[in-house]
Amino acid sequence: MVDPRRTSSAQWAERWLGLNVGSDIALANAVAREILAAGLQNREFIENATSGFEEFRAHVQKYTLEHAEKTCGVPAETIRELAHGYARAGRAQICWTLGITEHRNGVDNVLALINLALLTGHVGRYGSGLNPLRGQNNVQGGGDMGALPDRLPGFQHVENDELRGKFERAWGVKIPAQRGWHLSGMFDAMERGQLKALYVIGENPAHSESDQHRTQKLLEGLDILVVQDTLMTRTAEMAEVVFPAAAGWCESDGTVTNSERRVQRVRKALAPPAGVRDDIEILCALARAMGKDLGQPSAEELWNELRALSPMHAGMSYARLANAQGLQWPCYDETHPGEQYLHGRLWERPVIGPLAPFSCVEDVPPADALDEEYPVRLTTGRRLDSYNTGVQSSRYASPGRREETLDISAEDGKAWGVVEGERVRVLSRRGAVEAPVRFDAGLRAGLAFLTFHFPEQVATNELTVDAVDPKSGTSEFKATAVRIEKISGAAKG
Repeated sequence: MVDPRRTSSAQWAERWLGLNVGSDIALANAVAREILAAGLQNREFIENATSGFEEFRAHVQKYTLEHAEKTCGVPAETIRELAHGYARAGRAQICWTLGITEHRNGVDNVLALINLALLTGHVGRYGSGLNPLRGQNNVQGGGDMGALPDRLPGFQHVENDELRGKFERAWGVKIPAQRGWHLSGMFDAMERGQLKALYVIGENPAHSESDQHRTQKLLEGLDILVVQDTLMTRTAEMAEVVFPAAAGWCESDGTVTNSERRVQRVRKALAPPAGVRDDIEILCALARAMGKDLGQPSAEELWNELRALSPMHAGMSYARLANAQGLQWPCYDETHPGEQYLHGRLWERPVIGPLAPFSCVEDVPPADALDEEYPVRLTTGRRLDSYNTGVQSSRYASPGRREETLDISAEDGKAWGVVEGERVRVLSRRGAVEAPVRFDAGLRAGLAFLTFHFPEQVATNELTVDAVDPKSGTSEFKATAVRIEKISGAAKG
């Protein structure tokens, strides 16, 4: 387990590599260099299925075990053990979550992990692969359906004239030939005055985005904000129009797609409350009000339209999805079983399709640098019993739930003269919050932790930096520089 915090998952691991926040590429590149130095790379796989290997080999030479130890804070011998264990394993997976991607170089972090899988051949076969663990249901399905700034459904590029033309003919509309803005880019466009209207479906950016002061100011400056959601979020409270929407998991028909690309049916079990409509019904009613009658399509009719336009979904009829308990894309026709391994083609001789490229990525420190004024690294994340900004999970009781706390090491507590339960002030270069202290044995000195589940108690995202990954638009939630101050007269536990 590689994680700055010794989480409950890390406690199950044979080894815990408690690296410094934001040093993931230095670690991955050092692992790659050690694999190469020991001659443990999968030469046959590299020669058959990859490109850019020699450039990559040269690139990682400077990432010695000693350099990685200094940068990451992980002993060189432990890094060596990881490299040899991963390379020699008969089967191996690399799984990651937002701790890898919520950095200003999050895409490069992922590419560094992909390099390790290509180097060893741990991809595209049973028990081996790369697994981005999703934070919520149907994240994969949203991307599959085109909820990305540069893709149409089925990951078909909007800037490809032929692919875009197929959708234009089917829909009878002209589609802009340029990619759109990602989420962070939308807020930049609001700041420039280019984006003046926003339609938010199932999202709470007023509380979930970094640098909350800036986010809420920009939302307030829109000409119109429309929110469609199942619950009254902080973003919905700011909106001119709110559409109450049915709960997709029990009050609607449709599909969801999980992280292994398995598409599964969702069946309506309950009627939504009075005044609440299904998402499809809302969107079609809005279209009619704007002069375009889309009819009253069912979820299955829309799914069949998708199948006609997205080759990777073509074989997934509702009947097959029901009978097979789900199918994995790509599934090209109604006789195709669905691909069990997304990258199984890399083991064909010769390889089918394009070669898998190695990527030369450099270690980049967090944007919010530590210094004498802000010497503590704050990282944010989730707790098991709560969910995102708490809109859904805070409305019911949980025996495991507790109030928001600033988690620090007992060592830091002693050094700062604070005790558990004492309220302290946490300050970053953007804002300040107050929170009670909790000692966490899984944290090292100099590292603090907050969640964003309870923004009414502690507005964590008033602290976080708005540095973003230029490739994905993801904010650097995981690496904020802060200082901790005692509050005069604060209650102590």
